[in-house]
Amino acid sequence: MDILDQPEHDADGERIVDFESEEAPLLPDQTRDDTERGWGEVDHSNDDRLYEDRPPHWA
Repeated sequence: MDILDQPEHDADGERIVDFESEEAPLLPDQTRDDTERGWGEVDHSNDDRLYEDRPPHWA
């Protein structure tokens, strides 16, 4: 007797999966919890202050 002939046969086992699909991925590359905002950090830039405080010889 073949295992595929059994009544408990799983139809997903024979399903064809297209890895080259143009649809959006089911899972994102990065989750919201894996960002600075997810860790509770505020999005702020220190660049403006650093440009203002740079030494005169850096002109």
